[in-house]
Amino acid sequence: MSRFIAVDRDTAYLLPPSVDEWLPQDHLARFVVEVIDQLDLSELTRQYAGRGSDAYHPGMLLGLLVYGYATGVHSSRKIERACHDSVAFRFIAVNTQPDHDSIATFRRRFLKQIEALFVQVLVLAREMKCLKLGNISLDGTKIAANASKHRALSWEHANKIEAQLRQEVQQLLKLAEQSDSRPVNDGLDVPAEIARREKRLTAIAQAKTKIEERARERHSVEQQEFEAKNAKRDAQRKAGKKPRGPDPQPPTSGPKASAQVNLTDEESRIMPTSSGGFGQSYNAQAAVDTETMSVVVANVSQAPNDKREITPILDKVQALPELLGQVQALLGDTGYFSAANVNACEAHGIEP
Repeated sequence: MSRFIAVDRDTAYLLPPSVDEWLPQDHLARFVVEVIDQLDLSELTRQYAGRGSDAYHPGMLLGLLVYGYATGVHSSRKIERACHDSVAFRFIAVNTQPDHDSIATFRRRFLKQIEALFVQVLVLAREMKCLKLGNISLDGTKIAANASKHRALSWEHANKIEAQLRQEVQQLLKLAEQSDSRPVNDGLDVPAEIARREKRLTAIAQAKTKIEERARERHSVEQQEFEAKNAKRDAQRKAGKKPRGPDPQPPTSGPKASAQVNLTDEESRIMPTSSGGFGQSYNAQAAVDTETMSVVVANVSQAPNDKREITPILDKVQALPELLGQVQALLGDTGYFSAANVNACEAHGIEP
C-alpha cells in the first residue's frame, strides 16, 4: 500500500503560527524588511495626526512597495492581492491585508519622501561594502503611458475637426429655426446634438491651448540653440576661420502640423520604441554603479531621445552625499553623445 504525507486542513494549530517561520533566512523579503528597519522614517511617521482609525505603519507599506518593485509587481491592486496569496508579501505585511487604496494613497502622498529614502538605501549599501562610486553606466528605456497613442490629437487634425464641428453646429442651428415652421423628421434632438458638439469643441480648444504652450516652449529652446550656433560661427569668422556648412535657419514659431497632445495623458509623448514602432510613452533613465549594478540615480522625462538626459542625471549625481564617493567616469551609448554633453560631464569632473 502506498504511503503519503498526511493532508489535513481541518486541524487547528496548537499555538499561533509565527510569520518569522514562513520564509528561509536568505529570502529577499527578509532583506527588504531588515533594510527598511534601519532607515530613518521620521519624515513619514510624523505626518500622521493620530486621529481616526489606526493607520498601517509606513515602514510596512514601504516594504510592500520596495519588494513589489524588486519582483516586478507594481500595481497597487496586484500588491493587495499578493498580501492574500504570496507568503513573502504576507511576511512583509505581518499577515495583514492593506487594500489597494491605502497602498496607492501612501505612494502618492509620500513620493518625494520615498525618493529621499532611496538615498538612505545607497548610504546603507555603502556601509555594507556593496557600493563604491567610481564609474557609472547610463541607459534609458521607454515606459508605456497609461494611454493609447490613438487618443492623441494633432494640431492639423484638431483644426480640421474644429472646422467640421462648427459647420455642423451652424447646420443644426438652421435646422432648429426651420423646426419652428415645420416638424423635424427622424427624431433628431437638435439641442442635444448642438450641446454634444459644443462639448467637443471645448475639449479641442483645451487641447489646442496645450499644443500652443508646448510650441512656445519648443521655440524658446530652438531659439537658444540657434543663437548659440550663430555665436559660434561669428567667433570663427572673427578668428579668420570660415564656418563649415550653411548658416543655420531661425526656428519657426507656432505649432507644427504634426504637434499633438494626448487626450488621456497629456504629459506623455509619442516616442519611438525598440520594436521599431511608436508608442505613447515616457523616457526613463537609470544610472548604475558598474561594479555592483546598484541603481544610483534615476530620472523620467518627456524627451523622445537621450540627448537631453545627461544634464538631469549629472545634477542628481552631484546631489548625492559625498560619503558615497566621487563619480569619475560615465559610460553611455552614442545616443547620448553631443558636444554639450561632453562639456557638461567635464564641468562636473567626470570623464565621458
